[in-house]
Amino acid sequence: MARRNRRLLRAGPGSTNRGPRRAAMTSAPLPPLPRLSLAITGHRATNRAFAANRDAVAAAIERSFARLEALAQMQAASLGGIAQTRLHSLLACGTDLLAAEAAARHQWEIVAPLPFGRQLNLAINALPADRADAEALLAGAAPADSAVLARAEAIAGRYGQARLFELAEQDPIIAPLFLAQLADPADAALAQSCTAAISDRAALAGRVMIEQSDILIAVWDGIAHDLAGGTGHTIAAALEQGTPVIWIDPTRAGEWRLLTTPELLHARRFALPATDEQLVAVVSAALRPGEGGALKRGAEALRLEAWHSHSHPLGTGYRRIEALFGGQDRPLRSLRQRYEPPEEIGAGSAAPILALAAGMARPDPAFAPGLERETLQRFAWADGISARLSDSYRSGMVANFLLSALAVAVGIAYQPLYLDGDKWLFALGEFLLLGSIVAITWIGRRRHWHKRWFETRRVAEYFRHAPILQLLGVARPPGRWPRGAETSWPEYYARHGLRALGLPRVTIDDAYLRRGLDGLLRLHVLPQLAYHRAKALRLTTVHHRLDHLSNGLFLLAVASVSTWLILSLLAAIGLAPADLPKHTAKLFTFLGVLCPTLGASIAGIRYFGDFERFAAISDVTAEKLEAIGQRISVLLAAEGLTIGYAQAADLAHAVDRVVVDEIENWQAVFSGKNIAIPV
Repeated sequence: MARRNRRLLRAGPGSTNRGPRRAAMTSAPLPPLPRLSLAITGHRATNRAFAANRDAVAAAIERSFARLEALAQMQAASLGGIAQTRLHSLLACGTDLLAAEAAARHQWEIVAPLPFGRQLNLAINALPADRADAEALLAGAAPADSAVLARAEAIAGRYGQARLFELAEQDPIIAPLFLAQLADPADAALAQSCTAAISDRAALAGRVMIEQSDILIAVWDGIAHDLAGGTGHTIAAALEQGTPVIWIDPTRAGEWRLLTTPELLHARRFALPATDEQLVAVVSAALRPGEGGALKRGAEALRLEAWHSHSHPLGTGYRRIEALFGGQDRPLRSLRQRYEPPEEIGAGSAAPILALAAGMARPDPAFAPGLERETLQRFAWADGISARLSDSYRSGMVANFLLSALAVAVGIAYQPLYLDGDKWLFALGEFLLLGSIVAITWIGRRRHWHKRWFETRRVAEYFRHAPILQLLGVARPPGRWPRGAETSWPEYYARHGLRALGLPRVTIDDAYLRRGLDGLLRLHVLPQLAYHRAKALRLTTVHHRLDHLSNGLFLLAVASVSTWLILSLLAAIGLAPADLPKHTAKLFTFLGVLCPTLGASIAGIRYFGDFERFAAISDVTAEKLEAIGQRISVLLAAEGLTIGYAQAADLAHAVDRVVVDEIENWQAVFSGKNIAIPV
């Protein structure tokens, strides 16, 4: 993954050749505070096992919350503090409301991804028995049935305490179906259609909830796990995504069991009661990487990185190779770049995405400023740091290859110049050049250019494409984050940084999804597609031209040796002056050594840069983005079609997978190429 000279989500990161000079330093964004994010699922109030053991279930939920909170606080000191615990709940009557009540007592943040808009969600979950009560609830009026009214008031009360993410784009279809089913309860086909539609929406909201959470707490009788949107189905979905599940059986509420794999769900009778050590491990895994304090150390190291407003004037060697051999215009132009400071990104390269966010999330005025602070500024900081480290690491290696060839050339240059008496000067020059190679390698390893570039680039790429995904409420579940070859703190840093905002307080409708998909296409997919197409062509050109150059230098070496041999033969048979071979021997020796040495250095640069493989990676990435772009375009062009949230979320996830795949491919290529002496 080469550093990208394009405007954020339009043409590149924070790196650009334009803009005024700034001071050498700028302030780093504060590292994100780790946060424990929980999800709750369980039986509704009408479930027999739940109804018979309601008090025991409530007590079990309270105990589990208290224990998880205590374990999280135990981690707080070593992490430099933690953010407020967050509970995700669909706010259905039963387990969901009990959990919300407990969360409110703990003063946790409550976020509710609702399967429907708030009024339809209220009407469905209040369980009205007749159409009149449902219509009253949809209109914001009180139903006649006191039990329905009580359930509705309980749900509405939690609405006021929670941040609502309302999946309302299908409400115009589901509301009439729901009312029709209530009006004609004897129609089995209608009832089945209504149940299926409601279940699908519950499953979709459950998916959103799981993606945002570290641990799922489930109150479940263990009977069924294949009903879409049901508790068992939600548990299965969580386990498939790598999210651990604390299972509370309402008939044995005092005993918790921990499920960590889908296999344990199917063989759940073998699941043993959860030990405190297991709970400690689960909470620790949610709040910090496996390598102990690496999250804190990595975040602090990133914060303390020295900010430079421009690239180093001596760090352009690698980019100069691309400019000279990549078919670019004005290959000898200045390649020094300016890095966009975090405090400027909101009014600069990120202005289009922030304008989109402000328009889409208008009911949540804090979301767009939070997006700039929590996501975009962290991107700009990591991107600027990574770009400079990339220049240092890759240009240092290019310099080592070229200096090694130059050292050989200088070491024997006295021969064709007939300066044998001054050989020591040439030896001194060779020594200094070799010393420069050692110095570059020593500095690069001591300052960990390779490792720091790898880590900061991963951070930057995770944040680069995230804003639109956050607007759409799409996140990568904790179990689906990649792991680094050596450290994983960048993944944890990005996860907690992106989680700081959480779900926006919005109502998802067709217009919202269309604006989000248009932004995804226009501000990310198409610019990235153009970037990768151009990158693939440029790197392919660099590879072939370097290959031709190294082959040409080898042929020149062959020609040099052959020429001298021919001259020697001609002199031997009298067709050339007898002393010609002697007079030209040093020149041809010099050329015979210089050409293959320089050719080998060029081949080394080609090997190190792996231009052909990176071109192939960009080709594959471009193909994937093109396919996604076509899918988005088809949806946006369809007149009269209501875009479903599931469709939009799947497309956003597809873009996310492309980003992760590219990071992993890039890392696989460069992970073992630490800066070294070219021997």
